[in-house]
Parts: sequence; C-alpha cells; structure tokens
Amino acid sequence: MLQKADFGEEMQEEGQSNLLRPAYYWELLKRRILYVAIPFVLIASAGLAVAMLWPPTYLSEGKILVQSQQIPTELVRPTVTNAAQERIQVIEQRTMTRENLLAIIDKFQLFPDQRNLMSATQLVEMMKKKTSIAPVAQQAFSRRSENPTIVFTVGFEDSDPGVASRVANELVTRILNEDLRDRTSRATDTTKFLGREVQRLQAENAAIEAKIAEAKLSQLKPSSNGGPDPIAQMRADYLQKSAVYSEKHPLMKALKRQLDAAEKLAAPAGADSVDLDSLESQHEAVQKNLETASAKYSAAQLGEALEKNQQSEKLEVIEQPTVPQEPVKPNRPKIIALSLLLGLAAGGGLTLLLEMLDTTIRRSSDIYSLVDSQLVVSVPYIITKSEQLRTKRMQRLLKLAIVPVLVLVLILVYFLMPPLDLIIAKARVGLFR
Repeated sequence: MLQKADFGEEMQEEGQSNLLRPAYYWELLKRRILYVAIPFVLIASAGLAVAMLWPPTYLSEGKILVQSQQIPTELVRPTVTNAAQERIQVIEQRTMTRENLLAIIDKFQLFPDQRNLMSATQLVEMMKKKTSIAPVAQQAFSRRSENPTIVFTVGFEDSDPGVASRVANELVTRILNEDLRDRTSRATDTTKFLGREVQRLQAENAAIEAKIAEAKLSQLKPSSNGGPDPIAQMRADYLQKSAVYSEKHPLMKALKRQLDAAEKLAAPAGADSVDLDSLESQHEAVQKNLETASAKYSAAQLGEALEKNQQSEKLEVIEQPTVPQEPVKPNRPKIIALSLLLGLAAGGGLTLLLEMLDTTIRRSSDIYSLVDSQLVVSVPYIITKSEQLRTKRMQRLLKLAIVPVLVLVLILVYFLMPPLDLIIAKARVGLFR
C-alpha cells in the first residue's frame, strides 16, 4: 500500500537514519499504540495489585550499649576479660538456641497459621530469619582500651507491630539476663578455683612445716647428760608469743603445728635423719606460691563482688523496642515505580520487535531500497473503508484503555500523596520552601 510522500523533505533528510528522527517514533506510536498500552496497563496493574495486597512487615528494634567498667581498672581488675565482640557472639548463639526460640514462639503464640503445617525445626528457622542482632557502631574511648565500647541492635519482624515490639523486648531481656548470668558464673568459678588452690597450698605448706619441726626435734633431743628440753622451749615460745598474737595469726598457727608434731614425736624412736636444708627450700617455694595464690584469690573475690554488684563492664539498654508506626517492607512506591518502568519497557520492546519483523513498505525510503528513485512518482493516498473502520476501532480501544490508566493514576494519588489537610498545614508553616 502506498503512502503520501513529501519528496522535498525526503531529499533534505536523505542519508539520515529513521531511528534518529523523532517523527519516526511518533508515527510508530500512533500505529502501534495498543501494543504499548496493553502491556503497560497489565504490568502496571499487576504491580499496583502486588504493592497494595502485599501484607506489611513491621520491625521493632532496641539498642544495647556495652558500657565500660565504672570503677577504674587500676584499682579493681575485672575477672571476666573477654572482648565485648566475643561475648556478644557467645550471647547471640546462646539466645538463638532451639529451646529459647521455641519458648518465645509458645509464649507469644507466633506463626499461628504455620504452626499446624510446619515442624518445630522449620518454625525455628523462620524465627531466626525474622530476628536480627547486629552491631551498629564501634568506638574506642581510649587507645589503651582492650574492650572498645560498642552498640548493637536487637530486632524482630512481624506483620503485627504489637507482637514485633513484645518479642523484641523479650529478646533484649533474655540477652541482658544471659550476659549477667554468664559474667557472674565465670567470676564465681574463678573464685572457687583459686580458693581450692589456696587450700591445697596451705595443706602442703603445713605438711612441710611438720616435717621441718620433726627434723629440728630430732636434732635438738636432750642428750643423756641432761640437756635442755626442746618441747619445753617450744611451749614457752608459744606462750610468750600468744600474749602478742591471737590464735588465728599465721605465726601462731605455724608454732601450734610444730608443737603438736614435736609432742607426737616425743616418744623415743629411732627416726632417720632428714635433710633440713631441702625441707626449708621446699617450704620457701611453697610459701611463695601460697602468697601468689592468696593474692589472686583476693583479687578474684573483688572481681566477683564487682560482677554481682553490676559495676563491671555490662550491657545497658539505651533504646527500648517500641511499637513501630511504619512498615519496613514492602516499599510500595518503589514497587509501583518499577512496575510502571517495566510496563513501559515491555510495551516499547514489543513495539520495536514487531516493527523490526514487519516488512511492509510505509515510506519512500523503503521504496528506494528496492527500486531506482527515478522510477518513483507521487500518488495521492487513498483511504479505504476498511482503514476507516480500523481507525474508528482503534480510537474506541484507545478511549477504553484511557479509563484503567486514569483509575490507576487516581489510586496512586490516593495511596501515595498525603492528605490534603496535611499538605495545607505544611504549606502554612513553610515546610515546602
């Protein structure tokens, strides 16, 4: 079918590609408007439906600060010296155990629709996906600080904002209790271990002192010609020092043990000679170990008291989980915008594909590619009845397509634009300037 041609214009634009002419795209749009409108309306409507029907998900989060020790570490050393990041990872693993998560699910009756269809393992995995424990910021307040202060968030997602807030608060409470229990338990275990070590060294020290007393007694036994009685001397020494020291004094306890050992050995016996120097060396080494263990035991007792009084490094809630007001997903404006762009791209791509596959001659440049331009003459365009009917049919379809587009625009305006009274109020206070 021939089309009216303007040879003057064609000659001026000779050599210019049709793809660079805006008139080419306008003619293409008029000729294939349905191939653009139908995919656009379908995809945009589907995107709008997804954006409107997708149930909202609310996120309730709380922030926890790892607060440093209140009492200077130069005065009281803490018993628990693990890095804060390591403790948080341990606490997270203990909080996210199967038993804890199932207890939270039962307590708040989570996932009511899935509980009869999913196993306990699947419910735990769903709970883990909806729970988030992540660091927010980290800042070392001192270059010498081994445990920098950090902040991390604890959150939970749910379709009900109230449920999300309650579960997030439960997670925060469990984390705080777990941290306190863990630090106190470690400090108590350390104190008990050092206490047992001190008792063992005290017993070993007492045994060596008894052997020393036995060795000295064997060397100081009275001769047959009537020498001084060493037991009597030890008793006199004990009575003399008891006037100065109490019976609980370490010196008095040592003298008491030596006197008891000497009295047990008072009966004549042929005891073998013992190396007194070796015993005294052992006694000196054990005494040093006992002093070191006693100092560590005292420091452990202070550290345990520090933990029980919550004056060491601890977790502190700086932002309590609240009921969220806005959902975190879905991002409805983003989904609608993407569906509009996808609809335009689908319609435009389909139109260009059909145009590339169409071999119909529509313009003089198409004829020039087939015959010599000198043989082409201009013939007035004749509009047939079938073309008139097709044009009227296309106009009616275009009018019908405009209706859903207008409905779509009105729905977007209704859901995305704020209320009119809010716009007027913002304009009055100058928020749009």
